[in-house]
Amino acid sequence: MRSWGNTLFLFLRDKLKLPINKAKSGIRSPVNFELLGHGFVPVYKKGVKGPYQLVVANKSWSKFKRHLKSITKKTKPMSLFERLERLNQVCRGWMNNYRLTNIYAKVKKLDEWLRNRLRYCIWHDWKKLERKRKNLIRLGIENGQAYAWSRTRMGGWAVAQSPILRTTITKSRLKRKGYKPLIDYINKTQTSIW
Repeated sequence: MRSWGNTLFLFLRDKLKLPINKAKSGIRSPVNFELLGHGFVPVYKKGVKGPYQLVVANKSWSKFKRHLKSITKKTKPMSLFERLERLNQVCRGWMNNYRLTNIYAKVKKLDEWLRNRLRYCIWHDWKKLERKRKNLIRLGIENGQAYAWSRTRMGGWAVAQSPILRTTITKSRLKRKGYKPLIDYINKTQTSIW
């Protein structure tokens, strides 16, 4: 197999004068092959051998998550509107690129993490205790509870994942501000393909 691959390499290089990158070229099984950020994994079904499904390569997942993390960094000077606009641009492009892959479960988990990152940014922007209290009241929390929650000793990331912000800065409220869940991109691309 290796000698056949070498013969092919020499033919392409010497006869057709095509530049070949040996590091990227070769004969591989699908599970060891990545192309433009996509990979392949076998689908196991009883009595069936050989089918593969298209997935996002691990490097692409990591790069995407790093990009989202950078946009939702609490200390990055951005308004919520600017942050959501930037997020939507990045997510739309990435999700369109990987629309044919099987990513529903991973995207659902990533969506939840992303919403918590946004809640953390909002909590950080409120800064002062009194401002936190007033904003919690505006979001429907009764005065005494808002006072207690605004003075919590929990760190910002813990607050973002707690009922303090999960019950006030809900998914529907974020959507009204302009947030588009990643799952919506999957549902949209699937209906447009079929």
